Amino acid sequence: MARTETSTHCPYCALQCGMKLRPGTDGTVPEVVEHTAFPVNRGALCGKGRTAPAVLAAGVRLTEPLVRDEVSGELVPAGWDEALDRIAGALRGTRAGHGADAVGVFGGGGLTNEKAYALGKFARVVLGTSQIDYNGRFCMSSAAAAHQRAFGLDRGLPFPLEDIPRTGCVILVGSNLAETMPPALRYLTELRENGGRLIVIDPRRTRTAEQADLHLTPRPGTDLALALGMLHLVVAEGRVDEEFVRTRTNGWDEARAGAMAHWPELVERITGVPVPQLREAVEMFCGAETGMVLTARGPEQQSKGTDTVGAWINFCLATGRAGRPLSGYGCLTGQGNGQGGREHGQKADQLPGYRKLTDPAARRHVAGVWGVDPDSLPGPGRSAYELLDALGQDVKSLLVMGSNPVVSAPRAGHIEERLRSLDFLAVADVVLSETAALADVVLPVTQWAEESGTTTNLEGRVLLRQRAVTAPPGVRSDLEVLNALAGLLGHGKGFPADPEEVFDELRRASAGGPADYAGITYARIAAEDGVFWPCPDEEHAGTPRLFLDRFATDDGRARFVPVTHRPAAEETDAEYPVVLTTGRVVSQYQSGAQTRRVDELNAAAPGPFVELHPRLAERIGVAEGESVAVTSRRGRAVAPARITVGIRQDTVFMPFHWPGEGRANTLTNPALDPVSRMPEFKVCAVRVEAAG
Repeated sequence: MARTETSTHCPYCALQCGMKLRPGTDGTVPEVVEHTAFPVNRGALCGKGRTAPAVLAAGVRLTEPLVRDEVSGELVPAGWDEALDRIAGALRGTRAGHGADAVGVFGGGGLTNEKAYALGKFARVVLGTSQIDYNGRFCMSSAAAAHQRAFGLDRGLPFPLEDIPRTGCVILVGSNLAETMPPALRYLTELRENGGRLIVIDPRRTRTAEQADLHLTPRPGTDLALALGMLHLVVAEGRVDEEFVRTRTNGWDEARAGAMAHWPELVERITGVPVPQLREAVEMFCGAETGMVLTARGPEQQSKGTDTVGAWINFCLATGRAGRPLSGYGCLTGQGNGQGGREHGQKADQLPGYRKLTDPAARRHVAGVWGVDPDSLPGPGRSAYELLDALGQDVKSLLVMGSNPVVSAPRAGHIEERLRSLDFLAVADVVLSETAALADVVLPVTQWAEESGTTTNLEGRVLLRQRAVTAPPGVRSDLEVLNALAGLLGHGKGFPADPEEVFDELRRASAGGPADYAGITYARIAAEDGVFWPCPDEEHAGTPRLFLDRFATDDGRARFVPVTHRPAAEETDAEYPVVLTTGRVVSQYQSGAQTRRVDELNAAAPGPFVELHPRLAERIGVAEGESVAVTSRRGRAVAPARITVGIRQDTVFMPFHWPGEGRANTLTNPALDPVSRMPEFKVCAVRVEAAG
């Protein structure tokens, strides 16, 4: 008899590749089957997707709650009643002794829409705390802020991925798509097969950069100057789309003045990109009838990330490459539900439907759905890093769901100390992450194959993950956890454990908001390969392409935002003469909490490394594979050398997936963008030397 196959989606990146699962021959771990009909990946999967079920194997994932033994100090097995009672008692005690804002909640960009929604509601209604944020703040918050300023609406891509191969030219800024989203590389391959051109901007010659018609290698932290220099050339060479600027935008005069202060020779000195290459890039982009600029974490994870993305948006607007078919600016969201995760309430300043927490009308609408007084909802809280930095001081107890800040946060050694200083820490996760290992209570929760729920991919396509297997005894879903804790804390209603019931409430809460899901149902998603928001009613087809008629501003016009280059928060000097930049490798994901437990992935990417240029390696006296010490003002990391000519001589690169002495985020700078509150992961000053 054929084994039943269930359609679902990969648990990792924001492509949310379609896949099918069927029960494994051992009756526990399911097997992955290609889902060739799903349009985003058309059956293609990377190694992480193919091996995702391995995390569900016995001995890998958690299967019973753990509590901290008061005598031994060790985590020991416990029953669910004891574990939940401990959490509820600690949260209740903290509120009574220190006030509601002494309780913090930290979520994750991998949580489903239902979980993100319920977590935000739990924090504000049950706990009454403003102190909630999530690790998605570390993902694309700068692009989100720039989207809002320019277009009045934030959706990662305002067009579907299928449009990319049909445009004339793509500028890809700070993205190594070949390793971070391998199935998406086919869109760039098809672009070039169709006669389109690809420009990649990255200080490293990555696998993605090798596909480019033109590769620019700016010094990390100078992307803003590069964008301004290219806009200067657009103006100087008479390439501005004057009609588009006049009829569909505001603010051009101020933005143009800012760009004209960044003449090409100055930009060459700042970025290291030669003027002829700047001119070639502008010619290539403007010479095509249509074009797109796509950014990722490279330009965004900076203390000026919002302005940097804004400069690229200005470049698109000035050339008429926005609000038109096959053209526009887009952000390549990173985490699996990085888009939906920030739309429905787990971000410090957001209510469901991407409503602003400070908007009285938004508060009234959501409070009406929740059945509470609008005045009872707390105001905006701290951003992610600021929340973590306040642990043990203003914030005494913390509930973490789906995040591992011990590895993923900037200045991670300091954040680890702050977590240890808490009066109480509870973590819900599928595995014993480095953060969970510090907790007073650890709750084992279901993973994607064991539960149903929706995510929203980088296109704004709302997708349905369907439960394919039954979770082991002793494991509960995050929604069941919130349901139980709400009950113990005096809220017996309003927190259902059924995901479809939660989603139906989310639809009502989001109705009329910028991210309107009111017309999206589980049945529609399954039947239509996902539904693009906004979708205000069930008769609406969804919105694959935004801004073709008007932008989401009050007057329907896009807004130029004047920006100017400024240095990184921490520039190199005699003591710290090299720039560190960080990123991912193809066989690991984010903090590695799950992928580091998969043998096949560890064989391909067994540990951290320091990528450096041969001349820098010669200067410090290290050979391939020898240990290199990288030191910043925040700490020291040691990892083997990986020597390559594919990186700038003044730059080193470290992947951030590992804990221990090779933890890259021990070094990174928590300097924050003033608008998005994004930390400056992508550039800090370091000293590099042979270890030992």
